Amino acid sequence: MSTRQIGQITEQIACDFLQAQGCKIREHNFRCQMGEIDLVMDDGDCLVFVEVRYRGKEDFGSGAATVSQTKQNKIIRAAKFFLQKHAINHTVYCRFDVVSITVDKENPKNHKIDWIKDAFQVKSAF
Repeated sequence: MSTRQIGQITEQIACDFLQAQGCKIREHNFRCQMGEIDLVMDDGDCLVFVEVRYRGKEDFGSGAATVSQTKQNKIIRAAKFFLQKHAINHTVYCRFDVVSITVDKENPKNHKIDWIKDAFQVKSAF
């Protein structure tokens, strides 16, 4: 399986998992010049920007540990653009989550999901 195929599978696993937890999908793979957001979802009154990370095994840490400050900044910039594009009021509470999925390459149905709510925050005024 290619990395792209694994990415698509893990993003769908994450989406299905979050929907089972009560979240509602707004958009898959939101892309703009600032970056990409894997999933944009509603969790109650909260707008959630989700970064999905994949690991074949956790020998070198979870996928969540790979969300660097640089990656966080790209996601934040893309989220700001998303809010502007969709004319979403800045009083809407937003959250940045990471879903880390460890998948058995031999059997992709075998996987472990770690959902980290509010994984990082905006350090300046949004």
